[in-house]
Amino acid sequence: MALAPQWTDELSGSGQELLVARRYLIAFALVTSLFFMWAVANNFNDILIKQFQKALDLTRMHSGLVQTAFYLGYFTIALPAGWVMLRVGYKNGILIGLLLYALGALLFFPAAESRTFGFFLIALYVIAAGLAFLETAANPFIIAMGPARTAAQRLNLAQSFNGFGGFIAPFIGGALIFSGVEHSSAELAAMSPAALDAYRASEAQAVQMPYLGLAAIVLTLAFVTWRVRFPQIAEDAAPTADVQGRSIWAFRHLRWAVVAQFFYVGAQVSIWSYFINFAQEIAGVGEKSAAHYLGFSLMAFMIGRFAGTALMRLIAPARMLAIYGAVAAALCAVSIGAEGWSALIALGVTSFFMSIMFPTIFALGVADLGSKTKLGSSLIIMAIIGGALFPPLAGLIADRADSIQAGMVVPLTSFLVVMLFGLRMSRGARMV
Repeated sequence: MALAPQWTDELSGSGQELLVARRYLIAFALVTSLFFMWAVANNFNDILIKQFQKALDLTRMHSGLVQTAFYLGYFTIALPAGWVMLRVGYKNGILIGLLLYALGALLFFPAAESRTFGFFLIALYVIAAGLAFLETAANPFIIAMGPARTAAQRLNLAQSFNGFGGFIAPFIGGALIFSGVEHSSAELAAMSPAALDAYRASEAQAVQMPYLGLAAIVLTLAFVTWRVRFPQIAEDAAPTADVQGRSIWAFRHLRWAVVAQFFYVGAQVSIWSYFINFAQEIAGVGEKSAAHYLGFSLMAFMIGRFAGTALMRLIAPARMLAIYGAVAAALCAVSIGAEGWSALIALGVTSFFMSIMFPTIFALGVADLGSKTKLGSSLIIMAIIGGALFPPLAGLIADRADSIQAGMVVPLTSFLVVMLFGLRMSRGARMV
Protein backbone atom coordinates (compact mmCIF):
# COMPACT_ATOMS: atom_id res chain seq x y z
CA MET A 1 0.00 0.00 0.00
CA ALA A 2 1.40 3.37 -0.97
CA LEU A 3 0.34 5.23 2.13
CA ALA A 4 3.29 6.74 3.96
CA PRO A 5 2.34 7.53 7.57
CA GLN A 6 4.68 9.87 9.38
CA TRP A 7 5.27 7.38 12.18
CA THR A 8 7.19 4.80 10.11
CA ASP A 9 10.28 5.46 12.22
CA GLU A 10 8.46 3.93 15.17
CA LEU A 11 7.93 0.65 13.34
CA SER A 12 11.55 -0.40 12.98
CA GLY A 13 12.98 -3.71 14.17
CA SER A 14 10.66 -5.76 16.33
CA GLY A 15 8.24 -2.84 16.32
CA GLN A 16 7.22 -3.79 12.80
CA GLU A 17 5.01 -6.49 14.32
CA LEU A 18 2.84 -3.84 15.95
CA LEU A 19 -0.58 -3.37 14.40
CA VAL A 20 -0.57 0.32 15.42
CA ALA A 21 2.22 2.75 16.29
CA ARG A 22 2.33 3.12 20.09
CA ARG A 23 2.41 6.89 19.98
CA TYR A 24 -0.98 7.08 18.30
CA LEU A 25 -2.91 4.48 20.29
CA ILE A 26 -5.18 7.20 21.73
CA ALA A 27 -6.14 8.42 18.27
CA PHE A 28 -6.58 4.81 17.14
CA ALA A 29 -8.88 4.12 20.11
CA LEU A 30 -10.91 7.26 19.46
CA VAL A 31 -11.38 6.46 15.78
CA THR A 32 -12.23 2.87 16.69
CA SER A 33 -15.01 4.22 18.95
CA LEU A 34 -16.59 5.70 15.82
CA PHE A 35 -17.07 2.18 14.48
CA PHE A 36 -19.08 1.43 17.62
CA MET A 37 -21.20 4.57 17.29
CA TRP A 38 -22.23 4.09 13.69
CA ALA A 39 -23.12 0.47 14.42
CA VAL A 40 -25.63 1.70 17.01
CA ALA A 41 -27.27 3.98 14.45
CA ASN A 42 -27.30 1.23 11.81
CA ASN A 43 -28.80 -1.39 14.08
CA PHE A 44 -31.36 0.89 15.67
CA ASN A 45 -32.88 0.87 12.18
CA ASP A 46 -33.80 -2.80 12.62
CA ILE A 47 -35.84 -1.78 15.67
CA LEU A 48 -37.35 1.20 13.85
CA ILE A 49 -38.64 -0.95 11.00
CA LYS A 50 -40.78 -2.98 13.39
CA GLN A 51 -41.70 0.09 15.45
CA PHE A 52 -42.87 2.08 12.42
CA GLN A 53 -45.01 -0.86 11.31
CA LYS A 54 -46.87 -0.40 14.60
CA ALA A 55 -46.75 3.38 15.01
CA LEU A 56 -47.36 4.42 11.40
CA ASP A 57 -49.29 1.39 10.08
CA LEU A 58 -46.74 0.44 7.40
CA THR A 59 -46.34 -2.71 5.32
CA ARG A 60 -43.07 -4.63 5.29
CA MET A 61 -42.13 -3.12 1.95
CA HIS A 62 -42.88 0.45 3.05
CA SER A 63 -41.11 0.04 6.38
CA GLY A 64 -38.08 -1.15 4.40
CA LEU A 65 -37.80 2.42 3.11
CA VAL A 66 -36.12 3.17 6.45
CA GLN A 67 -33.06 1.45 5.05
CA THR A 68 -33.54 3.05 1.63
CA ALA A 69 -33.38 6.57 3.07
CA PHE A 70 -30.50 5.63 5.34
CA TYR A 71 -28.29 4.05 2.73
CA LEU A 72 -29.21 6.65 0.14
CA GLY A 73 -27.48 9.08 2.50
CA TYR A 74 -24.33 7.00 2.29
CA PHE A 75 -24.53 6.80 -1.50
CA THR A 76 -25.06 10.51 -2.15
CA ILE A 77 -22.66 11.86 0.48
CA ALA A 78 -19.72 9.43 0.37
CA LEU A 79 -18.06 10.94 -2.71
CA PRO A 80 -18.53 14.58 -1.57
CA ALA A 81 -17.14 13.48 1.82
CA GLY A 82 -14.02 12.20 0.10
CA TRP A 83 -13.58 15.46 -1.78
CA VAL A 84 -14.09 17.50 1.40
CA MET A 85 -11.49 15.47 3.27
CA LEU A 86 -8.95 16.00 0.53
CA ARG A 87 -9.17 19.67 1.53
CA VAL A 88 -9.80 19.62 5.28
CA GLY A 89 -8.19 16.33 6.37
CA TYR A 90 -9.40 13.29 8.27
CA LYS A 91 -9.98 14.94 11.64
CA ASN A 92 -12.20 17.74 10.33
CA GLY A 93 -14.05 15.21 8.20
CA ILE A 94 -14.77 13.19 11.33
CA LEU A 95 -16.03 16.32 13.14
CA ILE A 96 -18.39 17.14 10.26
CA GLY A 97 -19.68 13.58 10.36
CA LEU A 98 -20.33 13.65 14.09
CA LEU A 99 -22.22 16.95 13.90
CA LEU A 100 -24.45 15.66 11.08
CA TYR A 101 -25.06 12.45 13.06
CA ALA A 102 -26.17 14.46 16.10
CA LEU A 103 -28.40 16.73 14.00
CA GLY A 104 -30.20 13.78 12.45
CA ALA A 105 -30.78 12.22 15.87
CA LEU A 106 -32.21 15.51 17.19
CA LEU A 107 -34.65 15.62 14.26
CA PHE A 108 -36.33 12.49 15.62
CA PHE A 109 -38.05 14.59 18.28
CA PRO A 110 -40.13 16.78 15.89
CA ALA A 111 -40.58 13.83 13.51
CA ALA A 112 -42.23 11.82 16.28
CA GLU A 113 -44.45 14.75 17.24
CA SER A 114 -45.68 15.09 13.65
CA ARG A 115 -45.87 11.27 13.13
CA THR A 116 -44.85 11.81 9.51
CA PHE A 117 -42.91 8.94 7.96
CA GLY A 118 -41.25 11.30 5.47
CA PHE A 119 -39.89 13.43 8.33
CA PHE A 120 -38.35 10.33 9.91
CA LEU A 121 -36.79 9.44 6.58
CA ILE A 122 -35.21 12.92 6.36
CA ALA A 123 -33.78 12.50 9.87
CA LEU A 124 -32.36 9.10 8.93
CA TYR A 125 -30.87 10.55 5.75
CA VAL A 126 -29.06 13.25 7.78
CA ILE A 127 -27.70 10.64 10.22
CA ALA A 128 -26.46 8.55 7.29
CA ALA A 129 -24.83 11.61 5.72
CA GLY A 130 -22.84 11.99 8.92
CA LEU A 131 -21.93 8.32 8.93
CA ALA A 132 -20.75 8.59 5.31
CA PHE A 133 -18.19 11.16 6.49
CA LEU A 134 -17.20 8.96 9.43
CA GLU A 135 -16.78 5.78 7.39
CA THR A 136 -15.00 7.51 4.52
CA ALA A 137 -12.50 8.93 7.02
CA ALA A 138 -12.18 6.14 9.57
CA ASN A 139 -11.66 3.10 7.33
CA PRO A 140 -8.63 4.38 5.36
CA PHE A 141 -7.33 6.13 8.50
CA ILE A 142 -7.21 2.80 10.33
CA ILE A 143 -5.60 1.11 7.32
CA ALA A 144 -2.86 3.76 7.28
CA MET A 145 -2.04 3.40 10.99
CA GLY A 146 0.57 0.70 10.56
CA PRO A 147 2.25 -1.76 8.20
CA ALA A 148 0.45 -2.47 4.93
CA ARG A 149 0.67 -6.24 5.39
CA THR A 150 -1.51 -6.09 8.53
CA ALA A 151 -4.05 -3.63 7.09
CA ALA A 152 -6.87 -6.19 6.83
CA GLN A 153 -6.20 -7.40 10.40
CA ARG A 154 -6.13 -3.84 11.72
CA LEU A 155 -9.39 -2.92 10.01
CA ASN A 156 -11.06 -6.13 11.20
CA LEU A 157 -9.92 -5.30 14.75
CA ALA A 158 -11.44 -1.81 14.56
CA GLN A 159 -14.56 -3.22 12.93
CA SER A 160 -14.87 -5.67 15.83
CA PHE A 161 -16.06 -2.74 17.92
CA ASN A 162 -18.58 -2.05 15.19
CA GLY A 163 -19.73 -5.60 15.86
CA PHE A 164 -19.96 -4.85 19.59
CA GLY A 165 -22.13 -1.79 18.88
CA GLY A 166 -24.31 -3.88 16.61
CA PHE A 167 -24.61 -6.53 19.31
CA ILE A 168 -25.88 -4.25 22.06
CA ALA A 169 -28.05 -1.99 19.86
CA PRO A 170 -31.02 -4.42 19.62
CA PHE A 171 -31.00 -4.91 23.39
CA ILE A 172 -30.87 -1.16 24.05
CA GLY A 173 -33.30 -0.30 21.27
CA GLY A 174 -35.68 -3.10 22.18
CA ALA A 175 -35.69 -2.06 25.85
CA LEU A 176 -36.06 1.69 25.21
CA ILE A 177 -38.33 1.72 22.14
CA PHE A 178 -40.50 -1.41 22.18
CA SER A 179 -43.46 -1.15 24.53
CA GLY A 180 -44.28 -4.85 24.35
CA VAL A 181 -47.88 -3.90 23.52
CA GLU A 182 -48.89 -5.68 20.33
CA HIS A 183 -52.38 -5.74 18.88
CA SER A 184 -53.72 -8.03 16.20
CA SER A 185 -55.40 -6.60 13.09
CA ALA A 186 -58.78 -7.50 14.57
CA GLU A 187 -58.00 -5.72 17.84
CA LEU A 188 -56.87 -2.60 16.01
CA ALA A 189 -60.01 -2.61 13.89
CA ALA A 190 -62.14 -2.83 17.04
CA MET A 191 -60.55 0.25 18.64
CA SER A 192 -62.26 3.61 18.59
CA PRO A 193 -60.56 6.26 16.41
CA ALA A 194 -59.42 8.14 19.53
CA ALA A 195 -57.97 5.02 21.17
CA LEU A 196 -56.22 3.98 17.95
CA ASP A 197 -54.74 7.47 17.52
CA ALA A 198 -53.52 7.52 21.12
CA TYR A 199 -51.89 4.09 20.68
CA ARG A 200 -50.06 5.09 17.50
CA ALA A 201 -48.99 8.44 19.01
CA SER A 202 -47.53 6.68 22.05
CA GLU A 203 -45.63 4.23 19.85
CA ALA A 204 -44.25 7.05 17.67
CA GLN A 205 -43.07 9.08 20.67
CA ALA A 206 -41.22 6.06 22.06
CA VAL A 207 -38.28 6.88 19.77
CA GLN A 208 -37.77 10.43 21.04
CA MET A 209 -35.75 9.96 24.23
CA PRO A 210 -33.42 7.24 22.87
CA TYR A 211 -32.44 9.46 19.95
CA LEU A 212 -32.00 12.54 22.13
CA GLY A 213 -29.65 10.48 24.30
CA LEU A 214 -27.79 9.30 21.20
CA ALA A 215 -27.37 12.93 20.06
CA ALA A 216 -25.90 13.89 23.46
CA ILE A 217 -23.35 11.05 23.31
CA VAL A 218 -22.32 11.95 19.76
CA LEU A 219 -21.85 15.63 20.62
CA THR A 220 -19.66 14.63 23.58
CA LEU A 221 -17.58 12.45 21.26
CA ALA A 222 -17.24 15.38 18.83
CA PHE A 223 -15.87 17.57 21.63
CA VAL A 224 -13.32 14.92 22.63
CA THR A 225 -12.28 14.46 18.98
CA TRP A 226 -11.77 18.21 18.64
CA ARG A 227 -9.47 18.22 21.66
CA VAL A 228 -7.36 15.13 20.82
CA ARG A 229 -4.24 15.46 18.68
CA PHE A 230 -4.46 13.36 15.52
CA PRO A 231 -1.50 12.09 13.51
CA GLN A 232 -0.94 13.68 10.12
CA ILE A 233 -1.28 11.05 7.41
CA ALA A 234 0.07 11.94 4.01
CA GLU A 235 -0.36 9.80 0.93
CA ASP A 236 2.87 9.02 -0.82
CA ALA A 237 3.98 12.18 -2.57
CA ALA A 238 5.53 10.15 -5.39
CA PRO A 239 3.03 7.44 -6.34
CA THR A 240 4.27 4.47 -8.32
CA ALA A 241 4.04 4.46 -12.09
CA ASP A 242 1.26 1.87 -11.88
CA VAL A 243 -0.88 4.34 -9.89
CA GLN A 244 0.11 7.73 -11.26
CA GLY A 245 -2.03 8.94 -14.15
CA ARG A 246 -4.52 6.07 -14.04
CA SER A 247 -8.26 6.55 -13.84
CA ILE A 248 -9.62 5.28 -10.54
CA TRP A 249 -11.77 2.83 -12.52
CA ALA A 250 -8.66 1.31 -14.12
CA PHE A 251 -8.09 -0.76 -10.98
CA ARG A 252 -9.89 -4.04 -11.44
CA HIS A 253 -9.66 -5.05 -7.81
CA LEU A 254 -11.36 -1.78 -6.82
CA ARG A 255 -14.17 -2.29 -9.34
CA TRP A 256 -14.76 -5.80 -8.07
CA ALA A 257 -14.67 -4.58 -4.47
CA VAL A 258 -17.36 -1.97 -5.20
CA VAL A 259 -19.62 -4.67 -6.68
CA ALA A 260 -18.94 -7.10 -3.82
CA GLN A 261 -19.60 -4.44 -1.19
CA PHE A 262 -22.85 -3.48 -2.91
CA PHE A 263 -24.13 -7.06 -2.67
CA TYR A 264 -22.71 -7.70 0.80
CA VAL A 265 -24.34 -4.66 2.42
CA GLY A 266 -27.61 -5.47 0.65
CA ALA A 267 -27.48 -8.98 2.13
CA GLN A 268 -26.58 -7.83 5.64
CA VAL A 269 -29.24 -5.15 5.83
CA SER A 270 -31.93 -7.42 4.36
CA ILE A 271 -31.30 -10.10 7.00
CA TRP A 272 -31.10 -7.77 9.99
CA SER A 273 -34.00 -5.57 8.85
CA TYR A 274 -36.45 -8.46 8.77
CA PHE A 275 -34.92 -10.64 11.47
CA ILE A 276 -37.50 -9.55 14.04
CA ASN A 277 -40.35 -10.24 11.60
CA PHE A 278 -38.70 -13.58 10.76
CA ALA A 279 -38.41 -14.60 14.43
CA GLN A 280 -42.02 -13.65 15.15
CA GLU A 281 -43.44 -15.47 12.14
CA ILE A 282 -41.22 -18.56 12.08
CA ALA A 283 -40.58 -19.12 15.81
CA GLY A 284 -43.70 -17.41 17.19
CA VAL A 285 -41.92 -15.13 19.70
CA GLY A 286 -42.87 -11.61 20.84
CA GLU A 287 -41.18 -8.43 19.62
CA LYS A 288 -38.99 -7.98 22.71
CA SER A 289 -37.77 -11.58 22.58
CA ALA A 290 -37.21 -11.26 18.83
CA ALA A 291 -35.06 -8.16 19.46
CA HIS A 292 -33.01 -10.16 21.97
CA TYR A 293 -32.48 -12.96 19.45
CA LEU A 294 -31.31 -10.35 16.96
CA GLY A 295 -28.89 -9.18 19.63
CA PHE A 296 -27.55 -12.71 20.05
CA SER A 297 -27.09 -12.95 16.29
CA LEU A 298 -25.13 -9.71 16.36
CA MET A 299 -23.08 -11.07 19.26
CA ALA A 300 -22.03 -13.83 16.85
CA PHE A 301 -21.14 -11.07 14.38
CA MET A 302 -18.92 -9.39 16.99
CA ILE A 303 -17.24 -12.66 17.97
CA GLY A 304 -16.69 -13.41 14.29
CA ARG A 305 -14.77 -10.17 13.82
CA PHE A 306 -12.43 -10.79 16.74
CA ALA A 307 -11.98 -14.40 15.61
CA GLY A 308 -11.45 -13.29 12.02
CA THR A 309 -8.69 -10.89 13.06
CA ALA A 310 -6.85 -13.82 14.66
CA LEU A 311 -7.55 -16.30 11.86
CA MET A 312 -6.08 -13.95 9.26
CA ARG A 313 -2.66 -14.74 10.70
CA LEU A 314 -3.18 -18.27 9.36
CA ILE A 315 -5.53 -17.86 6.39
CA ALA A 316 -5.25 -15.27 3.62
CA PRO A 317 -8.05 -12.67 3.91
CA ALA A 318 -9.33 -13.26 0.36
CA ARG A 319 -9.56 -17.01 0.89
CA MET A 320 -11.41 -16.51 4.18
CA LEU A 321 -13.82 -14.20 2.40
CA ALA A 322 -14.61 -16.85 -0.23
CA ILE A 323 -15.18 -19.54 2.41
CA TYR A 324 -17.38 -17.30 4.57
CA GLY A 325 -19.43 -16.23 1.54
CA ALA A 326 -20.14 -19.84 0.62
CA VAL A 327 -21.14 -20.79 4.17
CA ALA A 328 -23.40 -17.72 4.56
CA ALA A 329 -25.18 -18.58 1.30
CA ALA A 330 -25.71 -22.16 2.50
CA LEU A 331 -27.17 -20.92 5.81
CA CYS A 332 -29.59 -18.67 3.92
CA ALA A 333 -30.71 -21.70 1.92
CA VAL A 334 -31.40 -23.54 5.20
CA SER A 335 -33.37 -20.55 6.55
CA ILE A 336 -35.58 -20.71 3.46
CA GLY A 337 -36.13 -24.47 3.41
CA ALA A 338 -36.24 -25.35 7.11
CA GLU A 339 -39.00 -24.68 9.63
CA GLY A 340 -39.30 -23.13 13.08
CA TRP A 341 -36.21 -22.74 15.23
CA SER A 342 -33.94 -24.50 12.72
CA ALA A 343 -34.66 -21.78 10.17
CA LEU A 344 -34.22 -18.99 12.74
CA ILE A 345 -30.93 -20.37 14.07
CA ALA A 346 -29.55 -20.76 10.54
CA LEU A 347 -30.44 -17.16 9.74
CA GLY A 348 -28.95 -15.95 13.02
CA VAL A 349 -25.66 -17.77 12.46
CA THR A 350 -25.15 -15.99 9.12
CA SER A 351 -24.02 -12.99 11.20
CA PHE A 352 -20.87 -14.85 12.27
CA PHE A 353 -19.90 -15.41 8.66
CA MET A 354 -20.83 -11.87 7.62
CA SER A 355 -18.43 -10.53 10.24
CA ILE A 356 -15.26 -10.21 8.18
CA MET A 357 -16.90 -9.29 4.89
CA PHE A 358 -17.13 -5.49 4.99
CA PRO A 359 -13.62 -4.74 6.30
CA THR A 360 -11.99 -7.43 4.20
CA ILE A 361 -13.65 -6.29 0.97
CA PHE A 362 -12.69 -2.71 1.86
CA ALA A 363 -9.05 -3.51 2.60
CA LEU A 364 -8.67 -5.62 -0.56
CA GLY A 365 -10.35 -2.92 -2.64
CA VAL A 366 -8.15 0.03 -1.58
CA ALA A 367 -4.87 -1.92 -1.61
CA ASP A 368 -2.17 -0.34 -3.79
CA LEU A 369 -4.20 2.79 -4.64
CA GLY A 370 -1.65 5.21 -3.16
CA SER A 371 -2.75 8.82 -3.53
CA LYS A 372 -6.11 7.61 -4.87
CA THR A 373 -6.99 5.89 -1.57
CA LYS A 374 -9.48 8.55 -0.39
CA LEU A 375 -11.33 8.41 -3.70
CA GLY A 376 -11.31 4.62 -3.74
CA SER A 377 -12.59 4.64 -0.17
CA SER A 378 -15.46 6.94 -1.17
CA LEU A 379 -16.46 4.63 -4.02
CA ILE A 380 -16.56 1.57 -1.77
CA ILE A 381 -18.61 3.48 0.81
CA MET A 382 -20.99 4.53 -1.99
CA ALA A 383 -21.55 0.83 -2.66
CA ILE A 384 -23.42 0.75 0.63
CA ILE A 385 -26.41 1.83 -1.52
CA GLY A 386 -27.07 -1.92 -1.71
CA GLY A 387 -28.51 -1.53 1.79
CA ALA A 388 -31.09 0.89 0.37
CA LEU A 389 -32.20 -1.26 -2.54
CA PHE A 390 -32.22 -4.83 -1.29
CA PRO A 391 -34.44 -4.66 1.87
CA PRO A 392 -37.52 -3.31 0.01
CA LEU A 393 -36.91 -6.00 -2.62
CA ALA A 394 -36.73 -8.69 0.06
CA GLY A 395 -39.85 -7.22 1.69
CA LEU A 396 -41.70 -7.17 -1.63
CA ILE A 397 -40.84 -10.83 -2.29
CA ALA A 398 -41.96 -11.73 1.24
CA ASP A 399 -45.24 -9.81 0.84
CA ARG A 400 -45.99 -11.35 -2.56
CA ALA A 401 -45.20 -14.88 -1.37
CA ASP A 402 -46.86 -14.23 2.00
CA SER A 403 -43.73 -15.72 3.58
CA ILE A 404 -40.83 -13.91 5.21
CA GLN A 405 -38.63 -16.90 4.34
CA ALA A 406 -39.02 -16.26 0.61
CA GLY A 407 -37.37 -12.84 1.01
CA MET A 408 -34.12 -14.51 2.12
CA VAL A 409 -33.38 -15.47 -1.48
CA VAL A 410 -32.02 -11.91 -1.81
CA PRO A 411 -29.14 -12.33 0.69
CA LEU A 412 -28.51 -15.88 -0.54
CA THR A 413 -27.77 -14.59 -4.04
CA SER A 414 -25.70 -11.72 -2.66
CA PHE A 415 -23.41 -13.98 -0.62
CA LEU A 416 -22.61 -15.95 -3.76
CA VAL A 417 -21.32 -12.73 -5.33
CA VAL A 418 -19.12 -12.12 -2.27
CA MET A 419 -17.79 -15.67 -2.56
CA LEU A 420 -16.86 -15.09 -6.22
CA PHE A 421 -15.02 -11.85 -5.31
CA GLY A 422 -13.03 -13.71 -2.66
CA LEU A 423 -12.11 -16.43 -5.13
CA ARG A 424 -10.91 -13.89 -7.71
CA MET A 425 -8.84 -11.99 -5.18
CA SER A 426 -7.32 -15.17 -3.72
CA ARG A 427 -5.95 -15.88 -7.19
CA GLY A 428 -3.94 -12.67 -7.06
CA ALA A 429 -6.21 -10.36 -9.12
CA ARG A 430 -4.96 -6.78 -8.78
CA MET A 431 -4.50 -3.79 -11.05
CA VAL A 432 -4.93 -3.72 -14.83
